[in-house]
Amino acid sequence: MMLDVNWAVRWLTLCAQAMAAHRLELIELDRAIGDSDHGENMDRGFQAVLEKLAEAPPETPGAAFKLTAMTLMSKVGGAAGPLYGTAFLRAATFLGDAIEVDPAALAGALAAARDGIVARGKAETGDKTMVDAWTPAVEAAQAAAADADGNVLAVLVAAAEAAEAGAAATDPLVARKGRASYLGERSVGHRDPGAASSALIFRAAVGAAA
Repeated sequence: MMLDVNWAVRWLTLCAQAMAAHRLELIELDRAIGDSDHGENMDRGFQAVLEKLAEAPPETPGAAFKLTAMTLMSKVGGAAGPLYGTAFLRAATFLGDAIEVDPAALAGALAAARDGIVARGKAETGDKTMVDAWTPAVEAAQAAAADADGNVLAVLVAAAEAAEAGAAATDPLVARKGRASYLGERSVGHRDPGAASSALIFRAAVGAAA
């Protein structure tokens, strides 16, 4: 099994559905340690992505991700728009004009996306940001790609499970980046909303491939 543009479009469609379904949950997470707009922003951003996909259907996964990057950067406010936009743009650049994506390319694209988030946000693992979901996801994807024997679904499942564990692991952390860092110890006990939305995105990728 290889991933193609149909998978990419299904992934982005499921991302939009997930953001709509979890909009209030993300708002509540952000209300505790941020400015309450993460759920609203992510829902609006991915709904705009669906509109763009309908207007100009992409021919490759890379084209789908580039369209997503441009849309999220223009429609999603706060830090999330530039961070997610950079992630999808780096993945698009990594994949180039490839028609299909094998396990190694998938792991490489995810790593490129994570590196883009790190470069843009200057955050490290343990800072209580979306990097705490992305880095374990990338590491799990790379390990699965090495053993998957062509199984891209196994790579996606490993990444999604690691992202969900990484998001949950932000609960006891003290925020060191962004608005949440102003709360110091009071940020403990709250899940980072960016890590939570990242986990939703990885789970949507599994659903699109299943």
